[in-house]
Amino acid sequence: MTEFEIIAHYFTRPSDALLGVGDDCALFSSKKTIAVSTDMLVEKTHFFPGDDPFLLGRKSLSVNLSDMAAMGARPRYALLAISLPVADEAWLQAFSKGFMAQAERYGVALIGGDTTRGPLAVCVHIIGELDAELALRRDGAKPGDEIWVSGHLGDAALALAHLNDEIRLTDEEAEFCLGALHDPVPRVELGLALSGISRCAIDISDGFCADLSHILEKSIVAAVVEYAALPCSETMEKYRSTRASAILSGGDDYELCFTASPEKSNDVRSIGERLGIRLSKVGKIREGSGLVVLDEAGREMKIGNKGYAHFS
Repeated sequence: MTEFEIIAHYFTRPSDALLGVGDDCALFSSKKTIAVSTDMLVEKTHFFPGDDPFLLGRKSLSVNLSDMAAMGARPRYALLAISLPVADEAWLQAFSKGFMAQAERYGVALIGGDTTRGPLAVCVHIIGELDAELALRRDGAKPGDEIWVSGHLGDAALALAHLNDEIRLTDEEAEFCLGALHDPVPRVELGLALSGISRCAIDISDGFCADLSHILEKSIVAAVVEYAALPCSETMEKYRSTRASAILSGGDDYELCFTASPEKSNDVRSIGERLGIRLSKVGKIREGSGLVVLDEAGREMKIGNKGYAHFS
């Protein structure tokens, strides 16, 4: 198949844009503030050769949807650039099915992109809308704010350790953790619900400590976190004492870490109950700089590597 046949067959769908796939640029209009983000997934760096292309299609959009969630933005449009070593029609069918299913689930229209021959890599550019004054910015944390985390942490890192033969999970544990690694759930509804409740959020992609530290640096504040309060699945709970790094710095969780004033605690809990999402209060923002994580005895833990760094 040619480049244009691939685009026409697998990646062209109707949309509400003024002009979508098939021209030099896409055209759309909006009365709100535009939010944009880009993420790239590269074979052997972000996923393994031979990974399920359907799940890769879903994840390639999910990680971008997670950025929208972290800003409290409603996703609208996406552009997809993909580099392929060969035009494998079975692979393309599965990948596009996964991508488009996730796009439909979250109301995203694919309106353009690029296709070329090369090492397998997927780059998605996502566009959303929000009210600027309600954006969940990294520089919005204030001393006295409570720190919250959605869902649970460490499962994806546990799956990666299993794949790398660092640990051996049971079949049931492996299936659960691999699901977290290959098919993360973007917290779009949560991000939208937090608008007006929270001032500050980030999605946990590189690791909890690394990503919370981005908030602290941008907001010029410090934080104290209780390790025992960090939320875990039943599977991860078994490894809490032996693989703390999976929880603190494992990454690929795509949960939201956000802050809110203590007066908003009941509002936050109500949002969690309404959406059916576990929301855990894990620490507090304070004046100063740096991140301190306390163990159950109240002693400061050595964090070491805070999270994934592309060029370390």
